[in-house]
Amino acid sequence: MKRLAVITSSDSGYRGEREDLSGPEIRRIAEENGYQVVYSTILPDDRVKLRDEMIKIADENMAELILTTGGTGFSDRDCMPEATKEAVERTASGIPEAMRAYSMQYTKRAMLSRAAAGIRKKTLIVNLPGSPKAVKECLEYIISELDHGIDILIGDTGNCARK
Repeated sequence: MKRLAVITSSDSGYRGEREDLSGPEIRRIAEENGYQVVYSTILPDDRVKLRDEMIKIADENMAELILTTGGTGFSDRDCMPEATKEAVERTASGIPEAMRAYSMQYTKRAMLSRAAAGIRKKTLIVNLPGSPKAVKECLEYIISELDHGIDILIGDTGNCARK
């Protein structure tokens, strides 16, 4: 069973002023797809704190997958993609590109997502949108392929050829 860490980026959620609905949606979908959620947190929209949390999870081998939610928009405080880019050693730009392309079927505003993805050590990090609806759409679309990518990353399979 692959391990998952969830990080929600939200100033108001961190202060307890707003209920996090996206983090629980990630948990629900991930568990339905065989992931074990081993860690979940809400942090403020702070680039250093977000980056350091991702680095800690990856470097301590806490999870094979980190899914983040929130902080990918145009607001002055939105900094999740920048924190992610600082945390990763290798980018995986196809993942957010696929999510944006898929989400364009539902809303043209998907083009405004600045989500990023990449790899640090043996951990894949993916930024998801902030709304529960967009989290559901995007995560359900990519999760099976993430599973295969993680298998390659951790050495459980050697190539992308389908059987």
